[in-house]
Amino acid sequence: MAEDPALSLRVSEIKDPAVLFERYNTEEIRRIERKVRGEIEQKKEELRQMVGERYRDLIDAADTIGEMRQCSESVVQSIQDMHQYCHSLKQGKAGASSCGRESQRQWQEKFYTMASQIKLLLEIPERIWSAMEASQYLQATQLYLLCCHLHSQLQLEAATGGHYSPVLARFPILVRQVATTGHFRSTILLDSRSLLRGRAVSDQAIAEALVSTMLLEGSSPRQALADFLLARKASIHQLLNQPQHGARIKAQVCSLVELLVTTLYQAYAVFYLPPEGGPRPGEGVLSCGMLFSTLDNVTSTTPAAKGSRRVLQEETSTGSWFTYLPSSITEFQPALRTLAQPIQKEQLRETLQQWINTCKEDICRGVGSLLVYVKSLKGLAAIRDAVWDLLSSDSISQHWNTVCQRLLERPLAVWDDFLQQLFLQRLQAITKDETEAISTSSVQLLTSAVRDLEGQTIHTSSGTNPGSGRSSQYEVDVASFLWSESPGDLLNDAGWVSVNQRGQQQQRSGLAMKTQALTPCVQNFCSSMDAKLKARLDDLQHYLPSQDTVSSSGPTEGSSASSFNRFTDSPAVEEALRGGCLACVRHILSSIRSELAAASPHPSLARLSSVLFMARLCQSMGELCPNLKHCILGKQMGSDSTPMGTPRQGKKLGKARAAAEVSPAQAKWAGLKEELLNCSMEAYRIWSSALSKVLLDKFGTALHAESAGAILTTATNWEDLEIQEEAESGSSITSKIRLPVQPSWFVQSLLFQLCVEVNRVGGHALPRPTLQELLQTCLTQALQHYHSLTQQDPSKEGVFPMTQNRALQLLFDLRYLNTTLGSKMEEGKSSRSHQDPRIHDVCDWLESCIDPFDLDVFTPLLNTNLNRLSQRTSVLLGLLMGSEKQFASRSSSVNSQEAYNILPLTSNQIRFGLLPLSMSTVRKSKSASRGSDAPHQPAPPSSAADGDSFRPGSLFRQLADQEEDSGAQSLFKLSWLSGMAK
Repeated sequence: MAEDPALSLRVSEIKDPAVLFERYNTEEIRRIERKVRGEIEQKKEELRQMVGERYRDLIDAADTIGEMRQCSESVVQSIQDMHQYCHSLKQGKAGASSCGRESQRQWQEKFYTMASQIKLLLEIPERIWSAMEASQYLQATQLYLLCCHLHSQLQLEAATGGHYSPVLARFPILVRQVATTGHFRSTILLDSRSLLRGRAVSDQAIAEALVSTMLLEGSSPRQALADFLLARKASIHQLLNQPQHGARIKAQVCSLVELLVTTLYQAYAVFYLPPEGGPRPGEGVLSCGMLFSTLDNVTSTTPAAKGSRRVLQEETSTGSWFTYLPSSITEFQPALRTLAQPIQKEQLRETLQQWINTCKEDICRGVGSLLVYVKSLKGLAAIRDAVWDLLSSDSISQHWNTVCQRLLERPLAVWDDFLQQLFLQRLQAITKDETEAISTSSVQLLTSAVRDLEGQTIHTSSGTNPGSGRSSQYEVDVASFLWSESPGDLLNDAGWVSVNQRGQQQQRSGLAMKTQALTPCVQNFCSSMDAKLKARLDDLQHYLPSQDTVSSSGPTEGSSASSFNRFTDSPAVEEALRGGCLACVRHILSSIRSELAAASPHPSLARLSSVLFMARLCQSMGELCPNLKHCILGKQMGSDSTPMGTPRQGKKLGKARAAAEVSPAQAKWAGLKEELLNCSMEAYRIWSSALSKVLLDKFGTALHAESAGAILTTATNWEDLEIQEEAESGSSITSKIRLPVQPSWFVQSLLFQLCVEVNRVGGHALPRPTLQELLQTCLTQALQHYHSLTQQDPSKEGVFPMTQNRALQLLFDLRYLNTTLGSKMEEGKSSRSHQDPRIHDVCDWLESCIDPFDLDVFTPLLNTNLNRLSQRTSVLLGLLMGSEKQFASRSSSVNSQEAYNILPLTSNQIRFGLLPLSMSTVRKSKSASRGSDAPHQPAPPSSAADGDSFRPGSLFRQLADQEEDSGAQSLFKLSWLSGMAK
């Protein structure tokens, strides 16, 4: 329903009634009329209520207005009466004498004098506040002392008995003025001492603030010096107690240094007076003695000083009332209670030195607590560099030595005396904490890896492998890792970037890791540790001089007066990181040794994998963690360079200078590598002992078989041979004999299982002493079993008798084991003196079981079979044959300078397993070398040649050299290997 327009019309909108009749009809006009009448009645009712409520107030207002009218009429009447009375007095005095006028004039002048003083007294507080707002405390002090002088002139002090003075009785307004003036002294003193705490305050402002204090307290210059130093000490405490927020620490330390330096500069400018005959204060480049010059200008009584430094000098041209002030006010000058004696040079030096010593204790304690919040060496270096920039600025360094020499009679090194040791201690603490964190995390990673390997070994042996990682499987069986393919085996730039050109920090190829049997677990551990050490090393570089710094600003570092050499503590900084890294690695080694101690008595199969992992880890940590070497050697890492000339000359020079040029850092690095090697050898020894015990136990069981069936089970096929013999009649007789051509099955099983186990752990990368010790242990234990066989009682029931055929087989087995597992004979020693005596005892016992005639016939044939067998099995048992049985030490320098190109080989072994090599070439080269070197037999072989024989990659060079020699027959033509070497 639409709204009625008549009802929506407002009364205030009705301007012309005629318009209503044009716009609305009669009914709507009646409704508008009723609406208007209703609103009129409503307003009347509201007016009645308002009048009823305000009626009492209106009556009171009317009464007040009436009283005001009566009061104003009475005041007007009183003024008219006073005017008439004064007019009558004036007419009565008109005839007074001239002496009366004179006395009235004098009284008027006294009145004007007192009025001008009162006016000045009323204006002084405002002027004092203005001076204090402008930090002109000396001006405020002078005005305050003038105000006190006015009080004494006007006798405004309270009289005895508590009565006011006459002036206060006549002018009561001065009572509050006197009370207000009393607070100025404490306010001026408080603000002046507050000004002394500021760093960015001019020397003149400091001098004026101290003069204000001396005038108000009547103190001496020595007391002013004490106040100044106490204020600066309080400012130092305030800076040290501010809240710490990261970058604000740098600002706080810089503010402390700036405050300390500024204090000494201002002490020189304010308190120092040159000796007699020297430049006077204000002369020369450095101003000094401002306190005494300012004090002299303020308190001097000479006419010139009075004219230049009067308190009311600015008021002479303002207002006519100023002319009525007495001369004691207009020429007022403050005065000290005692004579201001200059501070003696010795007293100034002792006071400043005592203040420096006190501040040194506070700064060392406070800055030490501030540096606790700095968590990185980069932050420390930023603070140190900021301090260096501050002290190297021209405003500080230009006259620093001069000021220190005149004030303290000695140079003052702010960094060396106050901050350097604090920064070094904090750096050592940060380094220790970070290296301890690296050590803790590495030990945790080591423990986790060991537990994973033990669990992986258990799952592998039980046939279950629930979701274990492939890296753990590779750790249990290294051979599967060596012969597996992965995308990262060769780097993309392997074809044109040789290994010599590839730095230690650059990425290594997967194939290079496999040639050294570095499993993924070892790589992960070392890469994790190396990354953490690199972070530490990068952080440390911020605190050490960079190459640009050394080359550009090194000679002038610390040459300015107050600046310092930022890098004097570089050796101590490097020593802190070196000590932390050594402690970190030794902590890891102690954890490894504890793990090895737990596994050493009788290691289980699960423990052997972890033992080998720790052995490989200790063996490769120095190589896979290049940043560890950088951390320990420090700058010497970059200064070490290869000697110029040929490699052989470099080696000779290196050996000649080795004893004289070994630095402590290099000695520590060598000692750490020795510790790592010893721990690795200890772990390998545990593995070799456990392996030899398991294999030789099976060997002994088969060897001591007592039944004929067990013995036949291990027997092998013999070879039928025809031999020509001469009968007694001189005719030739052909006979057939049977001789062993291969060892017993348990001997073959022993050697094959030994080779399999060595190959399983990456035998080509095993240390040569470990492999030799393993072979020697196996041979020794095998001899022990053979020797125990000789001690059996043949008459014992159930023991199979030692027949000639069995003795021949056992003799062949023993000699084959000795040939395969025995070590090379040393030069100048016979085979009998080099071998274990038990071998001869056992061989003699076995030969005693063979017919002597048959033994003479069989021996050459057995030797031939033994040599043939050794050549045939050299491929299969290559890892057990030993490098000294395959290659001779060559003195030829052909290709001796050629390093490996694509693949770095391990330095422990010079061959991979299952790699065929020619024995005839070796024998020929040996015989040739012996024939040529016969006259020089006592001389030891060249160390360089020996080193070249066992350098990584020497295998390929030797194979290539052997192919270039006279036509010695080889089992295989390794042209692809020789081509790679060339």
